[in-house]
Amino acid sequence: MIVECRSSPSSLLLTTPTKSPLEYRSQIINSTKNLQTPRIQKTHRQKSKPPILPIKKTEQKNKNIKKKSYIYTTRTHKSSNPLSIPLHSKNPSSIYEDIQNLARNGKIKEALTVLDYCDKKGIPVNTTTFSSLIEACIRLKSLHHGRQIHTFMNINGFEDNEFLCTKLVYMYTSCGAIEDAERILSNIPSQSNSVYPWNALLRGNVVYGGKRYRGVLDTYAQMRESGIELNVYTFSCLIKSFAGSSALTQGMKCHALMIKNGFVSGSVLLQSSLIDMYFKCNKIKLARQVFEEIPEQEVDDVVWGTMIAGFSHNRLKREAVEYLRWMISEGVLPNSIILTTILPVIGELGGLKLGKEMHGYVIKTKSYSKQIFIQSGLIDMYCKCKDMGYGRKVFYGSAERNAVSWTALMSGYVSNGRLDQALRSIIWMQQEGVKPDVVTIATVLPVCAELKALKQGKEIHGYAVKNRLVPNVSIVTSLMVMYSRCGHIGYSCKLFDGMERKNVISWTAMIDSYLKNRCPDEAVAVFRAMQLSKHRPDPIAVSRVLSVCGELGAAKLGREIHAHVLRREFESNPFVATNIVKMYGKCGDIEKAKWVFDMNPYKGPMIWTALLEAYGDNEMYREALRTYDDNVGSSGFNPNHFTLTVLLSICNRAGFADEAKKIFNSMTRRYKIDASEEHYSILIGLLNRLGHSEDAERFTHLSSLATSR
Repeated sequence: MIVECRSSPSSLLLTTPTKSPLEYRSQIINSTKNLQTPRIQKTHRQKSKPPILPIKKTEQKNKNIKKKSYIYTTRTHKSSNPLSIPLHSKNPSSIYEDIQNLARNGKIKEALTVLDYCDKKGIPVNTTTFSSLIEACIRLKSLHHGRQIHTFMNINGFEDNEFLCTKLVYMYTSCGAIEDAERILSNIPSQSNSVYPWNALLRGNVVYGGKRYRGVLDTYAQMRESGIELNVYTFSCLIKSFAGSSALTQGMKCHALMIKNGFVSGSVLLQSSLIDMYFKCNKIKLARQVFEEIPEQEVDDVVWGTMIAGFSHNRLKREAVEYLRWMISEGVLPNSIILTTILPVIGELGGLKLGKEMHGYVIKTKSYSKQIFIQSGLIDMYCKCKDMGYGRKVFYGSAERNAVSWTALMSGYVSNGRLDQALRSIIWMQQEGVKPDVVTIATVLPVCAELKALKQGKEIHGYAVKNRLVPNVSIVTSLMVMYSRCGHIGYSCKLFDGMERKNVISWTAMIDSYLKNRCPDEAVAVFRAMQLSKHRPDPIAVSRVLSVCGELGAAKLGREIHAHVLRREFESNPFVATNIVKMYGKCGDIEKAKWVFDMNPYKGPMIWTALLEAYGDNEMYREALRTYDDNVGSSGFNPNHFTLTVLLSICNRAGFADEAKKIFNSMTRRYKIDASEEHYSILIGLLNRLGHSEDAERFTHLSSLATSR
């Protein structure tokens, strides 16, 4: 173990004793402990059996006994079940109701005990009772108990009951036992052409995992071969499966079959499913086309919500807001699902005014203002809009706060640079009795890394170990980064070596940890091991490692990664190509940087900016400005915010005051780029250093005017 789990009043993570779950006990058992029973004199000659207590007298002595409680009928002999039903005083209907109540409350073990007792006493069980038990197994994903219930069903002669067989098929598939579900389906009489058991198999495959769409396709093919008449629910399950696995071709074939059989028109459920599938397959035009084909009077909040969620999923934030406004103009008000979808979008756009309008609507509806997920969405939205005051006001005005709302506030502190407050919030939430979850820990660990707060990081590690959160890959990866930033690379190595399930992110984090601690040879070794593993570096991992190689000047590892890029044909990826150019520039190989730039067929502003930066890193200042002047506005090179930063930095290092003013004026006037505080700071610093005090004062005034807007 790397970290000891300690608890003290000053600890970052408080430790409070947790109560073990209460065992199911009848109220009668506790109330009959003090009953007076006839004493039997013990002798060596004769051993008498303990008397059986008369139930009626016992009930008279205990007025608080409920009518439907279960009691022990003897003092020494335990019955076949721990509840010992007095069958002579309870009719079967009452017993069925008790079993169903136990199932609804998730007490499957107790329900099965009563079921077993009924079986031994020859009491038949009805269909409704078995249905409740199967539904409980589905909710709890309890395959073991589901098999037991299946056995009891067969004993009671329900093996051919279509309703219960349908429930069993769904239970087995949702628990991952696909073969058992198919076995039940094959035992259904051939003359039964009911679609419902087949739909249960399809739905179970969707619930168990979207990537099982091959199994869905096989089931679908068998249904068509068997002559099963497909219904709306069948196609809905199929579309959901294809959306989850992004199987566009199969989804379009299914769409064509639905049109052929007349299922699409008039079914809002299927139309919403199709919109969702096309959005998840990144086919925005097709999703819009399906939406436009729906008659206006049939477009409800579900369809609008699907469109808004689809735009948000594809990071088309402005389109999501446009459709929200369109929806409201049509007289459809946002429901709770739409609110939780649109609030993060508004926050990312910085639309504070629209966010306040949504907040006003939430307050007006009253019922939504009590929903904690909407409250958390409002907190997150205000924090992203840089309005921590309103975010804190919503947070402290909530009647109830849970881990989600606390994590939203912590994330807001982090995004607004208040790292100390974010770290302290994990103490405050525990003082309120709220337990940090996986997302909370994943949010606060990067704060410890940024502040190099090793002590607090160790306490969080101890908490994660104690609460069995360490197997979580994201938590372990965050711990690795935290320890490496604090200079304890050995801890990062132990965590990495102890991971049972590594992914691309954890491999990249280990390489990054070595590079940050100036261990390039070890980073090369990890990168080579990663290439031999099943987790090959992807474009994101490659881009991250290339940027670190450039910062540290690790040319050897950079060249090796470049070779990997060529083998995997990642060179056309704009992020990868940009980082290769930057890496060679920072490592002093400007010729190689220029060669990579020339070989790239797609030259956008990112790679042009990377080339200018490479010239600047190698003190080729005139060449950088000449390249900019010759190519700006042509060849797809339209400068952006980052281009302006790089050019002003080059002029600052070279001492080019006139060129800096010219670039600054052209960027703000010709290309309509709003200069940031950083841009003004670089230019004003350059002008002051070179003695251009009047120009510096003028730009200082312009900066103050821009800040006050």
